[in-house]
Amino acid sequence: MFKRILLFLLVNLAIIVVLSVVTSIFNIKPYISPYGLNLTSLFIFATVIGFTGSFISLFASKWMAKHMMNIHIINTPRNHDEAKITETISRISQQLNIKMPEVGIYPSPEVNAFATGPSKNKSLVAVSEGLLNEMDDHELEGVLAHEMAHIANGDMVTMTLIQGVVNTFVIFAARAVAFVVGKLLSRDENVGSLAYFGLSILFEIIFGILASTIVFWFSRRREFAADRGGAQFVGKNKMIAALKRLQTLQSRIDTRQKAFATMKISDKPSGIGLFFSSHPPLQVRIETLQKAPIH
Repeated sequence: MFKRILLFLLVNLAIIVVLSVVTSIFNIKPYISPYGLNLTSLFIFATVIGFTGSFISLFASKWMAKHMMNIHIINTPRNHDEAKITETISRISQQLNIKMPEVGIYPSPEVNAFATGPSKNKSLVAVSEGLLNEMDDHELEGVLAHEMAHIANGDMVTMTLIQGVVNTFVIFAARAVAFVVGKLLSRDENVGSLAYFGLSILFEIIFGILASTIVFWFSRRREFAADRGGAQFVGKNKMIAALKRLQTLQSRIDTRQKAFATMKISDKPSGIGLFFSSHPPLQVRIETLQKAPIH
């Protein structure tokens, strides 16, 4: 799932920054009057920009994933692994009474999979080559069922709404603080406008990174729900087997890029890294699923 969260957050942040730059270039500031800052107008402006960025990220998510990760879409299975993937996804889709997602494989030695897309009927499930090489059929079923549970639960849409709210408050706070700081730095209108432009972008990036902890918190909670959903689709034993297999394969997850390490499946995120982790510890997920009343 970390790939889906990573793509969504990066695209969302990029879109928000671009929209902010465009509105600044064209001097679109309906919330600034000769009398100062109109907080009501600023809030409305922040809401429009915030949710626009979030929904653009949602609708672009599947296209971005395909092109950025070089995903090969399976149209006709060429081997046992591809047949197993499509059969499992097709069976669960029929259980859910939804259109079968596009199914693909992407070149990576990492053991991972993710689901993305704007809706339940316009989704994508992708698995890495590393996952196919390392997991048996039962473990693979558990992983695929987990990703299908994310689709069934509508996690992408829910996350989009949460991100829209987060964006709104990030833009509101960033522009309000930038306005005050800009006034303190200079009384000259031209200098103040330039300072406001730079500060608003800077504060949006800083506040956006800090506010992403809310999205990560939501992601961690939804992992437990997806584990339960996966267990209902293919059985608790297969879901637990998949999680235990992931535990043994932690060395196969590349953590050299520290900026991205916390977004990957991890058994022991700790300290401040826990707040920026998209997944709970695997041991906690296993223990929680073992206690769940699923047969």
